[in-house]
Amino acid sequence: MKISGYTIIKNAVKNDYPIKEAILSILPVVDEMIVSIGDSEDETEALIHSIQSDKIKIVHSVWDPSIKTGGSILAVETNKAFEHISADSDWAFYIQGDEVVHEKYLDAIRAAAEKYKNDKKVEGLLFDYLHFYGTYDYVGDSRRWYHKEVRIIRNDKNISSYKDAQGFRKHGKKLLVKQIDACIYHYGWVKSPQQMLQKQKNTVQFWSEQQEWNSSIQSQQVFDFSDFDSLEKFKGTHPAVMQQRVDEKNWKVDLDVSQKKFSFKNKLLYWFEKKTGIRLFDFRNYRIV
Repeated sequence: MKISGYTIIKNAVKNDYPIKEAILSILPVVDEMIVSIGDSEDETEALIHSIQSDKIKIVHSVWDPSIKTGGSILAVETNKAFEHISADSDWAFYIQGDEVVHEKYLDAIRAAAEKYKNDKKVEGLLFDYLHFYGTYDYVGDSRRWYHKEVRIIRNDKNISSYKDAQGFRKHGKKLLVKQIDACIYHYGWVKSPQQMLQKQKNTVQFWSEQQEWNSSIQSQQVFDFSDFDSLEKFKGTHPAVMQQRVDEKNWKVDLDVSQKKFSFKNKLLYWFEKKTGIRLFDFRNYRIV
């Protein structure tokens, strides 16, 4: 069995993406790692070259600035990176620049890929998600955050990235997937208030429909982390590759997890999910088989 990893990245240093940690976290389970570097304005390429592994294959891409609807440029670039996956790979493991896999899941990931390798009706493998917010101490626990997504797909070039590269489609249809015992840790919302605001200013260009929001953030001095509906304290451990970042955190954000800012409907749905583990009326970007 052969698994190829792939990712896209642009201006990783400028926007403080943990792309190095993302790549390192899946290297043990992939046989090659395609890293598509966009036309960056910083030392992104040097950062990738600092990873000592002969599995890494760097390709280059120029992002089209005219593609601004719904973040679709991210799907375009993801599809371009997918094209570089070796033809003899069975699976493709997609990881985004702010996503990291805990080492405790690596054996389960490899085992699931082996288990379903010859079951051709299975087009992808579904992961759980943890979304960190503000600091490494808080995670979002409301319906605002997607709690599952496909990150390993069959090496089938009929499969393509969907919308803003959150999920995938095959001939326009949702993938048939199996849930696996593994979780993606998403760190995209963990930065200092200043760095978070700067990242928003740098990336809003990919969403043309958010120009009103763009005007708003351009006038801000720091990002307002108080805009959440529900959080909880994180009680687990972070991936080993993230520990240096956790140790070096130099900002403080105090968030009151007792606050629950829900409508009556969402309060009931939140309560039901906490009691049963079932998320009612959830949008699924996939079909579980």
